[in-house]
Amino acid sequence: MEQHIKSWAETAPRLVAVAAGREHADLVIQGGRLVNVQSREILDGWQVAIVEGRFAYVGPDASHCIGPDTDVVDAAGRYLIPGLCDGHMHIESGMLTPAEFAAAVIPHGTTTMFTDPHEIANVLGLDGVRMMHDEALMQPVNIYTQMPSCAPSAPGLETTGFEISADDVAEAMAWPGIIGLGEMMNFPGVINGDPQMLAEMAATMNAGKTVGGHYASPDKGIPFSAYVAGGAADDHEGTAEADAIARVRLGMKSMMRLGSAWYDVESQITAVTEKGLDPRNFILCTDDCMAGTLVNDGHMNRVVRHAIECGCDPVIALQMATINTATHFGLERELGSIAPGRRADVILTSDLKALPIDVVYARGVKVAEAGKITVDCPHYAWPEKARQTVHMGKTLGAADFEIAAPEGKSTVTAKVIGVVENQAPTEALTADLPVVKGVVQGEGKTCQIALVERHRATGDVVNGFVSGFGYTGDMAIASTVAHDSHHMIVVGTDRACMAQAANRLGEVGGGVTVWKDGKEIALIELPIAGLMSDRPAADVAANADQMVAAMAACGCTLNNAYMQHSLLALVVIPALRISDLGLVDVTKFEMTSLFEDENEK
Repeated sequence: MEQHIKSWAETAPRLVAVAAGREHADLVIQGGRLVNVQSREILDGWQVAIVEGRFAYVGPDASHCIGPDTDVVDAAGRYLIPGLCDGHMHIESGMLTPAEFAAAVIPHGTTTMFTDPHEIANVLGLDGVRMMHDEALMQPVNIYTQMPSCAPSAPGLETTGFEISADDVAEAMAWPGIIGLGEMMNFPGVINGDPQMLAEMAATMNAGKTVGGHYASPDKGIPFSAYVAGGAADDHEGTAEADAIARVRLGMKSMMRLGSAWYDVESQITAVTEKGLDPRNFILCTDDCMAGTLVNDGHMNRVVRHAIECGCDPVIALQMATINTATHFGLERELGSIAPGRRADVILTSDLKALPIDVVYARGVKVAEAGKITVDCPHYAWPEKARQTVHMGKTLGAADFEIAAPEGKSTVTAKVIGVVENQAPTEALTADLPVVKGVVQGEGKTCQIALVERHRATGDVVNGFVSGFGYTGDMAIASTVAHDSHHMIVVGTDRACMAQAANRLGEVGGGVTVWKDGKEIALIELPIAGLMSDRPAADVAANADQMVAAMAACGCTLNNAYMQHSLLALVVIPALRISDLGLVDVTKFEMTSLFEDENEK
């Protein structure tokens, strides 16, 4: 059931009456220092009066709003800041449902999220998006859904469980919680005038909603101008100061992300702190956060703290996580600031730099205090079809992971996906590998990667090579989280272990499993679409900690290596990826051979 909040128009008579002193507020907060993100001021002693989930009075003295039944809270000198907003994120990346994700981030002060469920769209199509949308609307905080734009993310380079059409986008624009179009990852399609991509953006703009961007190319020349001309209004794929500057100069919002594996704030925020660009065109976001990050480190409070540590003025950093985000999505008169009529989403904190989240109110209701949630986050009744999505069609064996060498070769030069720590892009590497009895062997830093088809019950296996994880001994790790097509990615040094890991995920209906010396040493079960658990974040985080320890026991030394693992099939970010169709050269957006022939050298 949707947790409805009445509109400003519906509540205006009471808001006016309370602000004028004719009626009494539900809640008044006194004795604090109000951080005004509209004017970039800190206003000592300013008070707020709240009624029906919205701010009625904001000013130096709210005593005229207090009646016998008004709850009066003493802020005790703490700062009042707006509830934090995440401008771009994927709930599925936390391996949690919307309800459990909300329960995890509310104590960290996140009261608004703009989410793109394109992960589940690749597995369950429009039905999956609707399920995420419906559970989002049930929560005590604001979760807006962006309709996924790219499933598949790169047509012709991968096969998904379902495809999203322009008609699907047009239909979803009428749903109550849809705020716009999710990140337009198919930037070559936009640049080349692909009719479906342009139709999706047109349907969004005709509905008066925001088109999300994703331009993962270093070319900021004519192709970038063409992409922006198509309608993308923001971009989170920047990794350098020049990227941020290029985006805002063309009227985009630069979304700077700090996720579990993405560290792109420090390298871009200098556009504001050193170059002096207008900060209202910059937005902070997370993109992808694992459950362990949410439980142990925080959510948007972590990003704001980091921005401040990088030299950003605390109030400007808060603007980047509140009013800037709301304004971008056309919601500046609904949320993102402590001002009359807006939703009463407010945090009490004792320090603007360290940003401890003492108390959180959402829509005028206390939702968290001292790091503990104080409200329920209702669950959607996920149907069986959402829980039975791993369809391999057969049991795999070690032979399915053999890579045959070209006839007569004793060594081969193989193309290798090179993982880059803390970055989404990969490197296109090569390695000279030995051949034993006609089968190419991984060696040294290079181990095997395989993609197992799991949507159409073919169980087909595409094999390749990857380096950078540091795995040693006989091991394998398999995951049905495999952005964005979400087949199954298996990485390993031993083909028998790879088969065991893949088959195990078929048994449990999806998740992540790590095998060493023929035995399972970690398992995260993700029964919903093979992407999410409906268990609490702390439980998932504990399993994830076990997974990280298991990866380390297999020799892995990378920070948050699982995120790198899960992105190895993401065929829209350079340079080299794997899909169910083969090896993909993302710099050219075309398939490529596994072995380098003499003509390519």
